[in-house]
Amino acid sequence: MSHRLTCILAAVALAAAGCGESDEDKAKKQVCDARADLKEQVDELGNLSLGNATVDGVKGNLDAIKKDLQQMTDAHGDLDDTRKHEVEQATQQFSSEVKSIVTSLGSTTSLNSAANQLEAAFQELATTYDKTFSKIDCG
Repeated sequence: MSHRLTCILAAVALAAAGCGESDEDKAKKQVCDARADLKEQVDELGNLSLGNATVDGVKGNLDAIKKDLQQMTDAHGDLDDTRKHEVEQATQQFSSEVKSIVTSLGSTTSLNSAANQLEAAFQELATTYDKTFSKIDCG
């Protein structure tokens, strides 16, 4: 009877060990999910033009970016030191670029100038994404 109980307990322990996900694995998944959504938001902004852009649409993209950056910030504490540093650095650089863009928007007076400013800003955001978050391995 005790041999049978030992076998059952060993099987349960092995199953539990295989099913559990470490905090680091959860954090990595959270960062990678947020990174994928961030890329989607940046791509959507990059595809906007004067003809298809709406204030609510842009606001929605920027709110989603803010949420993604917060998710990465929340998760980075459970990452290994190398990945933690990468995520912190990328988040800081990207956040700085977003703040700069938001601050500069609205400083123009004409609609045509605003459209050109938005196009340049969103292109810069895409470039910043490529320089920062594309380096984070999620494979």
